[in-house]
Amino acid sequence: MAKTTNPFTFIQQVRAETAKVTWPSRRETMISTVMVLVFSIIAMAFFFVADQAMAHAVGLILDIGR
Repeated sequence: MAKTTNPFTFIQQVRAETAKVTWPSRRETMISTVMVLVFSIIAMAFFFVADQAMAHAVGLILDIGR
């Protein structure tokens, strides 16, 4: 069975663990954000082109039967 901890002790433990965290700087956060946006745009463009190419290929295949 799990041991229960009183809320005051729990909050003290959370604050102690939070103090150990190495938080990223504003510059690191901005660089990471820009990287995510750039790669999202690249992925969006890739999937758009792939979707359009597959739609065109399917259209050609289905038009053969007419």
